[in-house]
Amino acid sequence: MTAPARLSPGDPAPSFTLPDADGNEVSLADYRGRRVVLYFYPAAMTPGCTKQACDFRDNLAELNDAGLDVVGVSPDKPEKLARFRDRDELTFPLLTDPDKAVLTAYGAFGEKKMYGKTVTGVIRSTFVVGPDGKIEIAQYNVRATGHVAKLRRDLKV
Repeated sequence: MTAPARLSPGDPAPSFTLPDADGNEVSLADYRGRRVVLYFYPAAMTPGCTKQACDFRDNLAELNDAGLDVVGVSPDKPEKLARFRDRDELTFPLLTDPDKAVLTAYGAFGEKKMYGKTVTGVIRSTFVVGPDGKIEIAQYNVRATGHVAKLRRDLKV
């Protein structure tokens, strides 16, 4: 397997419709006209993904005030996402991509280095999609800790 194709600023954001933690369908088109932070993470309820999700939760008001919505995507089942949301009081949508089609379309699934080995899995990635549906920011291999603070600096929020 080769490295996934990566998106760059100016590229059209791949469209999608995925179920959320409650089974409701959510589409990127639902956010047309708004800016959305779309972040991909490997697994709900793990330490790094919990830290990242809680950072987004704790900064959500400021991001929303700046006109940014936040949406998280992982390959987890809706039931696990619901437990994650409820346990950590997450107040933004968590979407499930079990076949990894959307993860792959965004270049957020493929080969990565983990503990010195090459493995296939979710590449922790964050995108800002503009109101026109184009990628404004594409960040790959982001760190779970400190990422939201860096994103806020990049966005001047």
